[in-house]
Amino acid sequence: MTTPTFNPKQCFVHIRDIRDEKFVQFDFAIGDPLCNLEMVLPVKAFEEFCANNKVTHMSEEEAKAVDRDRAQWSYGRNEHGKTADFIGKLDLNPE
Repeated sequence: MTTPTFNPKQCFVHIRDIRDEKFVQFDFAIGDPLCNLEMVLPVKAFEEFCANNKVTHMSEEEAKAVDRDRAQWSYGRNEHGKTADFIGKLDLNPE
């Protein structure tokens, strides 16, 4: 995925799951698909949210990049299964 220019007027969504045919679990991003948060809304509210924010659905490539990024942050490993170099260097107890 090529890194796009950050555009704060462009919003992205990627549907992760539809729960009980009532709720949509999705990633929402402003300006860059990798800078996202996970949300859950009722189906009707999701449709209104997308219309109000003029969202673009993430491409398959963008969604995979989000999954790789999420895995690295969640498990400290990149797409090749290697631990991120900086994890062991973090000072979690600064004085």
